[in-house]
Amino acid sequence: MRRAGSIAASVLRAAASTIRPGITTLELDRTVGSLIEAQGAISAFLGYRNFPSNCCISVNEGVVHGIGSERRLQYGDLVKLDVGVRYRGFVGDVAMTVAVGGCSPAAQKLMDVTVGSLYLGIGKARAGNKVSDVSRAIQNHVEANGFSVVREFVGHGVGRSVHEEPQIPNYVDERYNCRLVPGLTIAIEPMVNVGAPGVEILKDGWTVVTKDRQLSAHYEHTVLVTDGDPEILTRDEGSPLY
Repeated sequence: MRRAGSIAASVLRAAASTIRPGITTLELDRTVGSLIEAQGAISAFLGYRNFPSNCCISVNEGVVHGIGSERRLQYGDLVKLDVGVRYRGFVGDVAMTVAVGGCSPAAQKLMDVTVGSLYLGIGKARAGNKVSDVSRAIQNHVEANGFSVVREFVGHGVGRSVHEEPQIPNYVDERYNCRLVPGLTIAIEPMVNVGAPGVEILKDGWTVVTKDRQLSAHYEHTVLVTDGDPEILTRDEGSPLY
C-alpha cells in the first residue's frame, strides 16, 4: 500500500505539472497512463466498472469521474485530477485540483478550504475514533466557510480494490459510523461546491457535475490508521503534494 500510494502521488505530481492552457484532457489522460506504466504499475481506474480512461479529469463544474476528451483547457479552469494505481495487487488513490495558469480569488478560496477540510479530516483518522469524527471535521470547516459538501459521493476504504468498506462521508451520517482500527486504509476525499451540494451525472454515464453548474473542488489522500498519528500513504518521495 505504501508503494502503491507513492507511485500514485508521483504520477499525480508529474501529470499536474503538464497542465496548461491548450492541452486537451485526452492528452492529459494519456500522459497519466504513460507515467503509470513507467512506474511498473497499472491504472486502477481503466476498465473498473467499465470506466474508459486512465484517470478522472473533471473541469470547473465537474466534480468527479470526468473522462478524457478533445476539450482544451483554458486559463482559469479548475481541473480535478484523480489518479488510482494498482501495484502488486494493492491500490493507491489520490486527487488534487489544479488551476490552469491561475484563477480568481474566489476559486482559490474554494481550493484552500477544500484542502484544509481534507487535512482536518485526516487528523481525526485515529484508532478509537469513529468515521463521524472524520466527517464532522470536514463538514464543519466547509460549511463554516460558506461552501457545501457533496452528498452523493463519499470517501471509502481502499486496499486490494478501489472501493472497499467503510464508506467515509464528508458529512455526518450515522449510517456510516464504524470505529476506526489500526491497519485500516481509507481514502478521504472532500468534494466541495461553491453553490448547492446537489450533483447530476451527464449523458456519458460517468461525469458528475454540480446541478447549478457552479465550481467544485476535490482533493484526496489514501490514509493508514495506526496506533498513533495517521499516515498519509499518497506522498511523493515523502513530501506532501499540497
